[in-house]
Amino acid sequence: MAESVYKVIELVGTSSDSWEKAAKAAITKASKSLRDLRIAEIVELDMVLKNGKVEAYRAKIKVSFKFEGK
Repeated sequence: MAESVYKVIELVGTSSDSWEKAAKAAITKASKSLRDLRIAEIVELDMVLKNGKVEAYRAKIKVSFKFEGK
């Protein structure tokens, strides 16, 4: 197997429905501009509250992809 290098970035996805949809939104958006996504790790889950009610779910994730730089 050839040696490889991967870059890791942090993203925050949001959804008004669930943490799962928030994480999926981040990956869906990232996959439009990044190639060869490999691993996504949930780092933190939180919620945005307004007047004592959940307004949005947020998922902070780390995503790795193969680094092809020089």
